[in-house]
Amino acid sequence: MIRIVRAEWRKLRRPTLFLGTIGAALFFTGLTSTFLYLMIDSEQGNGDRGRQIGREVLELAGGSVYGFASVGGLLGVIALCVFAAQTAQEYTYGTLRNILVRQPGRVRILIGKFIAMKIFALIMILISAAVSIGISYFLSDRAKVSTELWFTSDGYTEIGKTLVNVTISVVYFGIVGMVLGLLLRSPISAISIGVLWILIIENLLGAVKPVFLEWMPGNQLTLIAQGGSADISYSHALTLGTSYVLVGALVATVLFSRRDVAN
Repeated sequence: MIRIVRAEWRKLRRPTLFLGTIGAALFFTGLTSTFLYLMIDSEQGNGDRGRQIGREVLELAGGSVYGFASVGGLLGVIALCVFAAQTAQEYTYGTLRNILVRQPGRVRILIGKFIAMKIFALIMILISAAVSIGISYFLSDRAKVSTELWFTSDGYTEIGKTLVNVTISVVYFGIVGMVLGLLLRSPISAISIGVLWILIIENLLGAVKPVFLEWMPGNQLTLIAQGGSADISYSHALTLGTSYVLVGALVATVLFSRRDVAN
């Protein structure tokens, strides 16, 4: 298992992949956290879908990680793309046959690849969290937001809770990416379908009938990172999101174990 993880990590640590992914994560994290404070008095809103996030919310114990929680869904989409590409490209390049010669245990290969990509996602999450908190603290004075409660015992509890929620969300998004990669066996198809569904189709369905968002998988995973919302509880999002991920992972694992390795 350790050899599988090390082999997968060798691919993930390539500068073009590692630095490019971290750069994209930091771009969205910085953009979201910056707008949250610089547009705090804007009539167009400073939150997702034009929501207004006031000072009374940002001054709470969890205010330091509010921006980080808000960007959790975008970090999840990045993880989906990385997990899908790294899984499906084994079929595209025909390298899966060579891997199975050295390690015939297919499920073991799948678990090893998942562990390596999960470590990659955790690094991305921790760096993004540090940048988001730093930007929030730096801009809080300009936005006239008090940080008195941010670094108390309650504040650190909220930071830890948000880190856990974002990690669950991002890893779940990554598993969805792996599932798409295993089912479609093409990086381009897996990424395009995943991103198209989460960023466009779900939003269109939600605009037509908001009740649809209560059952859409991408929305549930995003709400896990945010700790729920006024309309959908955290427990609902976690239960439904976990169910989607487990069913998808089970189906993909069975197919991977029995299907021919050719693309």
